[in-house]
Amino acid sequence: MSLDLGAMLKQWDYQPDRLQARIIVGDDGREKLQVRIDLGIMQLEMDGRPDGDRPFGAESLLDHFETAAQEALSAGAEFQLDPVACATLMREGLQYYHRYLAAFHLERYHVVARDAERNLKLFAFVRQYAQRERDKIEFDQYRPYVEMMRTRALVAIALAALDQNGARARVDQGIKAIRRFLKEYGQADKEAECSELQFLTRLKVDLDRDKTPDPREQLERDLERSIKLERYEDAARIRDQIRRLGEANTPESTPA
Repeated sequence: MSLDLGAMLKQWDYQPDRLQARIIVGDDGREKLQVRIDLGIMQLEMDGRPDGDRPFGAESLLDHFETAAQEALSAGAEFQLDPVACATLMREGLQYYHRYLAAFHLERYHVVARDAERNLKLFAFVRQYAQRERDKIEFDQYRPYVEMMRTRALVAIALAALDQNGARARVDQGIKAIRRFLKEYGQADKEAECSELQFLTRLKVDLDRDKTPDPREQLERDLERSIKLERYEDAARIRDQIRRLGEANTPESTPA
């Protein structure tokens, strides 16, 4: 079997202004998530650790360290995460980030909610056990964004089930979680500057009006937030989604 990926790459042209993701069935019969990147294709498992690895026989490095922490504490010993451990956990967390971002693009909201919840668990673990304060902050700075993504996925799941009250409850929970974060860091007076909180607050207003949020309006808000946070790759993906939404609403258009 040839190891040359050239033919596969030619069949899926890279487009730098959009996030390109798809679900395929692997040789093992299980679904895989693929993301087209500049120099190739990134393939992720849909379950477990995205790269399919089982570090130290555990489902993830986080699971391994959680077990190690429990064993140490049970033995009356101290447990800490040194900078090297934190760095490896950050790399693993990025794998889950890439998966839930692509899953959101593909409307696999259960995957998004699961992986976002997992990374929130990671942040809490590092906050509790990291030796250095800088490592705790490096992880925890992303908590509002991940809380927002988790909330959006849970709201989408509730709305798909026609559970408007459930969707409202999920938004309220997400807002409370982000406000708790701001309070923990002495930033309770900076709510107006937290784009993630403002997004969920607007979403709450839409839901309280018994109005399912307009997809284009949501995307435009996402675009504004991404540009403000200098997440230009996300902004390019959102612009493409806005364009495709416009094409889908044009009678002459056909699905791509």
